[in-house]
Amino acid sequence: MPHSAEGHSLSGFHAAVGIAVLATNLVAAVWGAIGWARKDARASIVFWPLLRLAQATVVVQVVLGLLLVARGESAPDGLHIVYGIAPLIVSLVSEGTRAAVAQHELEEVEDLDALTRSEQVALAKRVALGEMGVMTVGALLILTLALRAFQTGG
Repeated sequence: MPHSAEGHSLSGFHAAVGIAVLATNLVAAVWGAIGWARKDARASIVFWPLLRLAQATVVVQVVLGLLLVARGESAPDGLHIVYGIAPLIVSLVSEGTRAAVAQHELEEVEDLDALTRSEQVALAKRVALGEMGVMTVGALLILTLALRAFQTGG
């Protein structure tokens, strides 16, 4: 199928957003891993905006890829589409797991208001670190999958 200038620019934009997916997930994963390893719950203040940016690039990338497929474009390797869509699935599963981590921390607490201020702060830190840890693993998985998508994209 001949490539139009419009299709070529969409493919180029898809490649550029792919690089953004790699970069944003790398930054989020490194920041989250360092914060989690240091047990620094305050690192989550910067982590969440970084992660949300990384997730947004994944969504844009998947939409662009699906538009290219809908237009009849194809990747040189059939695995490219699998590696391209998988980060979106990983992101959704990570979000579900993150919620479960918070729920797990709150299971044993019958009355939050009955906790002392220091107990409430300790609980908040455990939740923040647990959520950041889960989402950091998700960002690392997405980074790995996006790298494979980039490698199989031709």
